[in-house]
Amino acid sequence: MQLDHQFTVPVPVDVAWKALLDVPRVAPCMPGASLDEFDGETFSGSVKVKLGPVNLLYKGQGRFAETDESARRVVMEASGKESRGSGTAAATVTATMTPEGESTTVNVTTDLKITGRPAQFGRGMINDVGGKLLGQFADCLATTLGASETPATGGATTAGASTTAGAGGESTPDGATNTSSTRAGATQPGGEEPPSADQVAAEEANVEVEPIDLLQITGAQAAIRRYGPYAAAGTLLAVLLWIVLRRRRR
Repeated sequence: MQLDHQFTVPVPVDVAWKALLDVPRVAPCMPGASLDEFDGETFSGSVKVKLGPVNLLYKGQGRFAETDESARRVVMEASGKESRGSGTAAATVTATMTPEGESTTVNVTTDLKITGRPAQFGRGMINDVGGKLLGQFADCLATTLGASETPATGGATTAGASTTAGAGGESTPDGATNTSSTRAGATQPGGEEPPSADQVAAEEANVEVEPIDLLQITGAQAAIRRYGPYAAAGTLLAVLLWIVLRRRRR
């Protein structure tokens, strides 16, 4: 089945291109996801899902089949499996970035294949869940990019971007650390160098990731009662794969 989604980030396309392909930088914005391994081309990750009292874990891997910077186009191939079940998913994802003034629109087309009970949910529910999760990702990314770009330009927050502490030109108390600026690569007070992307990734790997609450996102109690929690979570895995495995560092 084919899924089509779109989101916008409040930065120019050249900035968005580099940011969206920087795995350590954007990984914290993905709900329930953890980056396990990344070598610059291939990577693996996991996603936590909560269905009422049941907590599930899914693992997947992927590679970047094509990265065309001039066309702002990325093609990815990904696959994943339920860690304690038989649900599987495979996806070929094409993401294209288009400049919209000082913002960037990202169009994502996914050719998705799923096997087993998750397939019973159909395109409609999968598309709906994917859209909501992508919306959460885009909101977090807008905040992250807005926080890193505003101090550099000295301008106002771009329309659509969330306002964060330190992004509006307010001073930071002596000895305090602005997390957003640190992750974006800003120099700290006193001339100290910010942590590298690898250091940030290592620190975040030790932070417990909150699982995605599928019931809260979809309110799909009837469907879950019909097909069971593993079927529902397996379907969510298919959606999450193309979101999590969209990202790489240049």
